Amino acid sequence: MTKRLLIIVFGLIGVGLLTAFFFKDSLITVIFQPRESSTETGLMLEKPLDQTSDITLVADKLFVPWAIAFLPDSSLLVTERRGTLLKIDSQTHVVQEIETVVQTKEGGLMGIAVHPQFSQNHWIYLYYTYKNDQGSLMNKLERFDFVDDGLSNPTVIIDGILGSQNHDGGRIAFGPDGLIYITTGDAQQSELAQNISSLNGKILRIRDDGSIPADNPFGNAVYSIGHRNPQGIAWDSTGQLWATEHGPSGLDTGYDEINKIVAGQNYGWPDIKGTETKEGLTNPVIQSGSEDTWAPAGLAIYQDTLFFGGLRGESLYQASISGEEITDLKANFQKELGRIREVILGPDGYLYISTSNKDGRGNPQEA
Repeated sequence: MTKRLLIIVFGLIGVGLLTAFFFKDSLITVIFQPRESSTETGLMLEKPLDQTSDITLVADKLFVPWAIAFLPDSSLLVTERRGTLLKIDSQTHVVQEIETVVQTKEGGLMGIAVHPQFSQNHWIYLYYTYKNDQGSLMNKLERFDFVDDGLSNPTVIIDGILGSQNHDGGRIAFGPDGLIYITTGDAQQSELAQNISSLNGKILRIRDDGSIPADNPFGNAVYSIGHRNPQGIAWDSTGQLWATEHGPSGLDTGYDEINKIVAGQNYGWPDIKGTETKEGLTNPVIQSGSEDTWAPAGLAIYQDTLFFGGLRGESLYQASISGEEITDLKANFQKELGRIREVILGPDGYLYISTSNKDGRGNPQEA
């Protein structure tokens, strides 16, 4: 049976054909018709994404939206990196300005997750950058009660994650096991990624109250190590966790990664990159090489078709999961929407996307 998949793109204003004029800060929708594949390689489209022109403006005047989560009534909660939490239904509402948020080049108010039992407990979770009493940048995860479109009862769930101008990670999500998964960056101290006692350069796994699951591999919150700056996580139909990760920058740019995440494994940063190998270290399933840079961010999986946003690549990337491999990688909307950050599958089966063209690295266009 044919099912519609909806992409919502947060950019900066304008409605029309897919052109550079979508490098704005507003919310648009792009609708295309997928159909189920007769093979096991995932989704097939009736027409390529970049040939879609059914676009509707649904919200405007957003500023560096970072992550999206859905409430039971299908309204959206959206974080803006500067510290603003928004609710979007028929219109856009400011829920709260979180005053302790410190926005840096890559840090600020980032990940958001809604508890699976939200209807009973009204809990949401926010990951953000702040300054501690000593004036040092840190990242933490807090839980809030979300009642009557307001936040109350802030509760620290996990702290002690070093912050930095760059490499703050920031994606959070509840897994199929009901536990919270958190991506953290190396805070520009690459050696931390190999330090099991550090929370930086890791994927973390904790219970909803911050306690440590008994089957975590290192006896602490750490689930996997050796990460530089992972910014996307999602699970396939088998419950397997996948993650996107930024490779090196500067003169040694490229080597962005898609990793299959297994508890206790070491994904190599900073000891290996690309196709380099070293005993005890796990290579990415796919990587961009030295000639291309994706700067991959949000990740969603639909019928074992993987979609991830490209910031530097300015594309919605699409690939198929086939057993242990990722195949048929292609770039949709390349250079048409700007820097794509969030990619998330909604409860309606639609795909939602945010752009990040006013984050200091984009090129917002005038209408």
